[in-house]
Amino acid sequence: MAAEDERAVEEALALVASNRAERPDRADRPDRADRQDRGDRQDRGDRQDRGDRPDRGIRPGEQGSSIPQASPPRASPSRASTPPSSTPPSSAPHSPVASSQVPHSPAAPAQPSRPGRSRARATSWADARALAARAGRDFPVAAHRLPLDRALGHVLAEALHALTDLPSFDTSAMDGWVVAGPGPWTVREGEGLLAGHGAPEALPDGEAVRIATGARIPADATAVIRSEHAHTDEAKGLLYGQREVVPGQDIRPRGQECRTGDELLPAGTLVTPAVLGLAAAAGYDALAAVPRPRVDVLVLGDELLTSGLPHDGLIRDALGPMLGPWLRALGAEVGEPQRLGDDAAALRHALTASDADLVVTTGGTAAGPVDHVHPVLAEIGAELLIDGVDVRPGHPMLLARLASQGPYVVGLPGNPLAAVSGLLTLAEPLLRGIAGRTGQDPYRALVHDEVQGHPHDTRLVPVVHRAARGGGLDHVVPLHYNGPAMLRGIAAADGLAVVPPGGVRSGTEVEILDLPWASATPWTEGCFT
Repeated sequence: MAAEDERAVEEALALVASNRAERPDRADRPDRADRQDRGDRQDRGDRQDRGDRPDRGIRPGEQGSSIPQASPPRASPSRASTPPSSTPPSSAPHSPVASSQVPHSPAAPAQPSRPGRSRARATSWADARALAARAGRDFPVAAHRLPLDRALGHVLAEALHALTDLPSFDTSAMDGWVVAGPGPWTVREGEGLLAGHGAPEALPDGEAVRIATGARIPADATAVIRSEHAHTDEAKGLLYGQREVVPGQDIRPRGQECRTGDELLPAGTLVTPAVLGLAAAAGYDALAAVPRPRVDVLVLGDELLTSGLPHDGLIRDALGPMLGPWLRALGAEVGEPQRLGDDAAALRHALTASDADLVVTTGGTAAGPVDHVHPVLAEIGAELLIDGVDVRPGHPMLLARLASQGPYVVGLPGNPLAAVSGLLTLAEPLLRGIAGRTGQDPYRALVHDEVQGHPHDTRLVPVVHRAARGGGLDHVVPLHYNGPAMLRGIAAADGLAVVPPGGVRSGTEVEILDLPWASATPWTEGCFT
């Protein structure tokens, strides 16, 4: 009995040690970047910062996902000694990871983890963007033919090949005189050669005839002399060139731009106004295009007002007016936002009834008492591909898929700038993949001023580009008012700086994400750039 008692005591002590290891260390203090994330919260979108998200039971591995999953974290390593891409431990005071074993009720005591259930971990920012892009490329789409007047902003599903030579006949590049042989030339009387007429008679040596831009060149012609480079002796009926006449000058020969069958543009090219013009010139009436992704927007939260001033604990909905135009600028077709409040049944119905390619939700991605996104996704059997991203602001974002061939769900935090972070981290690469668009080539720029970083996570900081002055270099300047609940900084920005953990010093190069309308001036809703 003594041996059995001793073994029982050892097992009890091991259980106590395990429970202590899984509890967050209340003595840990958040760093400055964590305190900033908490300071400006207005809604529940970043409530996850106040404690770890409970295990909801939605894991890509449990749904047959092919996405590699991380091993569960060890019981009690220090977050400060863990690389950013490794599993965040439960002791981190603001971990975006669903690693706590606290039940859904915030007042319930911590419970030991259930056997066989791995705790979720956040995905690195770069990996999250890559996974979202890959998921978009895997989405099944069927190309359709669109008339030219409806193809703007779509992506070519097939390469554009010339259906004819361009130009399809020799044409005059200028208004002037078409001549044959050496001069001076006898002027042929009449109105001359105009665009839009059939093939003219051959032009004998020594003769000249008036010609308009775009008119067909007669056979045996030598060159076109511009009107301002010619002089006529009306008394003698002769034309003299005031400059040397070079054979072929100012004549656009047939096939100068392309020959029939030449590839003009590859598949995946964005249809711009210039592409429409080229397609029309090459003989097209319609284009094979990838459909624009269709997006539904679900705005969650009982605390949101659609008009007037904030009052009595209610705040204005900033995301409803912002998301539609932003998503259209990313090439999507977006309906009016659906405002559901904090209603789990309404959210469940909206998700299961949607026929969109992507459903974007706002708020409700954390672990508060009215944060219904995770429970509803679990209830309807969604596959959770990304549950939290190591980025500030916005780390409680998520990416899920409702069925093997069904729509994706991007869950955005409720704080406005955190939602922007989620748009650019998950929604933009996902929509780009679905639409068949090529991504922006990564580029870096010098940043003026030191930019504080998070100890472990990537930060996205609004910046504005500045041209070089006084022998300096082009650079970006970080903007103030960049807290999770703030839009003042991003409203003045033309890009976001990707700040690595630890921050950067002034003069350091950082990766830049351009905002979708940065190159469109003036910008209009639905821009295609």
